[in-house]
Amino acid sequence: MNDFKAVVMTPQIYRYVREQAGQPSAVQEKLIARTLELGDSAEMQIPHEQAVLLSLLVKLTGAQTVVEVGTYTGYSTLAFAQALPPHGKVITCDMSVEWTAIAEEAWVAAGVRDRIDLRLGAAAQTLAELPDEPVIDLVFIDADKVGYVHYWDLLVPRVRQGGLLLADNTLYYGEAASEQPEGNAAAIDAFNKFVRNDPRVESVLVPIADGLTFARKL
Repeated sequence: MNDFKAVVMTPQIYRYVREQAGQPSAVQEKLIARTLELGDSAEMQIPHEQAVLLSLLVKLTGAQTVVEVGTYTGYSTLAFAQALPPHGKVITCDMSVEWTAIAEEAWVAAGVRDRIDLRLGAAAQTLAELPDEPVIDLVFIDADKVGYVHYWDLLVPRVRQGGLLLADNTLYYGEAASEQPEGNAAAIDAFNKFVRNDPRVESVLVPIADGLTFARKL
């Protein structure tokens, strides 16, 4: 297999990639800083260049209804909401009152709080309670890794034909590619195999950040 186009992501190359995404807005900068104050959990925030990609995907697909599994402090939610038309909606699911309170401050500051429907509680229950009709335009799964397959199965029937499903962390620090992955990496490896063999979608895993899977509903 030819791999001559694979680029090893050095710090210098990564800085270059970040520069191409432009500078975060004042609201985004404040949210990044506030999230860093949380310590180790801050690694769960998506990088800025990925947020720019998510915004572009909303615009490219003409999405009006987005469902997000895993809010954390709301950086990805903000990216979706800012890219949506004024009547668009992001339904975002999380368990943490503390983290989503930080998110809400940013959404209000950015003037997009009215486009966001935050639902606290078990994501599986929230998704199961969504209408059965396939009206969702775009899905982003970025939550507990062992739940990915279940979330996927709940969401695929609710996504319109031609709609886009995204799953984050599908390389899981590269550990998903191990000969015998363990823990969360094993859950991600199982999810990747499930998606690859899912006849309801066509998909590809792209090495952006910690791995991002793209799938189109057939």
